[in-house]
Amino acid sequence: MTAPPPPVLGSLTWVPAADRPDLLGEPVVAALPALPGPVWVAPVDDDLADTAAFTEAYGVPLEASANCVVVAARRAGQTTLAACVVLATTRADVNGLVRRHLGARKASFAPQDVAVAETGMAYGGITPVGLPGSWPVLVDAAVAAADLVVVGSGTRGAKLALPGAALAGLAAAEVVEGLGLPVQEAPAPAPVAAAERAPDDRDVGWGERPDEREDDRRYLEDRPPHWGSD
Repeated sequence: MTAPPPPVLGSLTWVPAADRPDLLGEPVVAALPALPGPVWVAPVDDDLADTAAFTEAYGVPLEASANCVVVAARRAGQTTLAACVVLATTRADVNGLVRRHLGARKASFAPQDVAVAETGMAYGGITPVGLPGSWPVLVDAAVAAADLVVVGSGTRGAKLALPGAALAGLAAAEVVEGLGLPVQEAPAPAPVAAAERAPDDRDVGWGERPDEREDDRRYLEDRPPHWGSD
């Protein structure tokens, strides 16, 4: 079968991902053979890996890019991790739909060090391809319907491009309608009693470098033992 031609997305030069394992995180390399359909990779500057800088520098439309959000959900003293994949024009409804879907009492973005340690990927390059098999992977319906979508490669130095259907076809994936909210419509957290106060739903923790770590404090205080401590 003739391989499909590489995509035309921005100013990037795309090649089959299997030809450039040096651009991929180790978990991504291991997961590639199981992916249906073509997957391409293109190198990018490490300092331009974050979504806003990437789309501006390389001319890739925001609506063609997707973010992989690592979420920590807590219930009855137990913390579980999951991933959400939403278009870059939206933000994951972590405090609402995601929390309810996972049956959690509280949910927020996982701290940077936890996300890196548990995925084996670089912060800023975390991708749904190659995540731990036990994690739920929630894929927004708009991502699943995309002909082609750009996501991380497991490193900050490259991006993957693949059909949205390939992400929806991941073994742990579940397509969820309305997972991504338009940024201007994303609701602020509702005030609740101090004992049950849900963390805020900000973009810090999407796999991009945070400005501060104040929101990580709760998780650093009561993280499971295998996550280590500062």
